[in-house]
Amino acid sequence: MNWWETDFVKVERNALRVAGRDAVELAERHGTPLYVYGKERILERYARLEDAFTRSSPLPARICYAMKANPHRGILRLLRRRGAWIDAVSPGEVETALKTGFPAERVLFTGTSVSRGDLERVFAVDGLTVSIDAAEQLEIMGAVKRASFPARSIRVFVRWNPGIGRGFNSRVVTAGRRAPDGTPVKFGVEDGRVMDVFARARRLGFRPVGLHQHLGSGWVRQDFGMVRTAVDRMVRKAREVERAGFALEFLDFGGGFGPRYLRSRGLFPVAEYIAHIARAIDRAGLALKAVAIEPGKYLVGDAGALLLRVEYVKESYGNLFACVDGGTYNTVPRPAIYLQARHEIVNASRVDGPMKARVTVAGNLCETGDIFGRERPMPLPRSGDVLAVLCAGAYCRSMASNFNLREIPREILI
Repeated sequence: MNWWETDFVKVERNALRVAGRDAVELAERHGTPLYVYGKERILERYARLEDAFTRSSPLPARICYAMKANPHRGILRLLRRRGAWIDAVSPGEVETALKTGFPAERVLFTGTSVSRGDLERVFAVDGLTVSIDAAEQLEIMGAVKRASFPARSIRVFVRWNPGIGRGFNSRVVTAGRRAPDGTPVKFGVEDGRVMDVFARARRLGFRPVGLHQHLGSGWVRQDFGMVRTAVDRMVRKAREVERAGFALEFLDFGGGFGPRYLRSRGLFPVAEYIAHIARAIDRAGLALKAVAIEPGKYLVGDAGALLLRVEYVKESYGNLFACVDGGTYNTVPRPAIYLQARHEIVNASRVDGPMKARVTVAGNLCETGDIFGRERPMPLPRSGDVLAVLCAGAYCRSMASNFNLREIPREILI
C-alpha cells in the first residue's frame, strides 16, 4: 500500500480510484482538468473531530469550517447538515454561508484589515459574531454602529496574538511578532492591549463574548509542543479576561492542522490536541459555554484530487516534462506560491510500471514557476495518460485565478 492511499484515493489493479470511481473514467466523462471531491472522506474527518471532543470535553464543540479552504456549495451544505459552524473571513463568505442555509448564529466573521464597507455588510446580519482583529479597528466599528445600527446588540470576540506562531511556510504564520523570514505578522491584538480592547468594545455598545487565536497553517506532529504552549497561554489570558468582569461564552483556538502532504511528515495529533485544550480549560475553571476550532485543510484537503491529461512528453537538455492541460495558478496554485508546498502526483492510468523516470509535471501557463511537481519518479507518462494531483481539496480551487485567461476547472462532489 502506498503511503498516500486513503479511503478516498486507492489503487486497484494498478489504476487509481478516486471516491470509489475509476479516475480515468471520471476524466473521460467530465473532461480535464477536473477537481474531484469525496463526500465520505469529508464526513469521516468531521466525525473524528466530533469523537475527539466527545471523549475529551464536557463543553459543546463548535467545529467552524474555514470556508477559505474551499467554498464549494455542495461541501458547505454537507457540513451544514452535520451541524458545522462557519469561519468566514470576508462579507462574501458570510453571504455565501447564509445562502447555503447556515443560520447567522453559526457564523463567525474573522476578517482582517476590515473596511467600513465590510463592517456595514456584516453588521447588517443580525446574530453574526464579529472578530476584533486590532485595537485601532474599534474606532471604525464604533462609527459604523452609531451611524447605521445604533440599537443592535452586536456580538464580538477579540482575536489576540499570543506572541508565538507556527506554519509550514512564513506566509502562513499568523501569530508572533514576525514570521520566520522576518515579515511582520499583521494579525491579532498584542497581549498588552487585550484588556483595553474588551473594555472599549463594551463602552461602544458591543457585546464581547469570546477570545480567539490563530497560530498559522500546516502543523505537523513536530509542532505539537509549541501549539500546546499556545493553548496554555490562551487559557491564562481567558482567566485574566474573566477576572476583569467579562463573561466569556467561548474560546476559539483557530485552525492549523491538516492532512499529510509529505511522506516524511508525521500527522499532527489532533485528538491529543483537543484533549489538552479540554484539560487546560478544566484546570482553569473557566465558565465557558463552548469551545471552538476552525478546521479547513483537515476536513477537505485530502478529500480532493485534481485530474489532468498529459498532452505530450517533452525532452529538453536532458529534462523530461509531462506537459499537461492545466496550469498551477488556475488549479493547484500552492506549489507556485509556497516553495515548501508539495502535492503527490500519481499516474492514474498506470500507478506503477517498469519504466520509471524522473518527470517534471509542467503546466500550460507562460510562467517558469508553473510546475506541479519537479523531477518526480513515476512510470514514464504517455500522451493521453491521466495524472492525479493529490491533496487538492484545500486552498486550490479557492486560490485559483484566471491567469493567462485560462478557465478554472469544473468541480464534482461524489
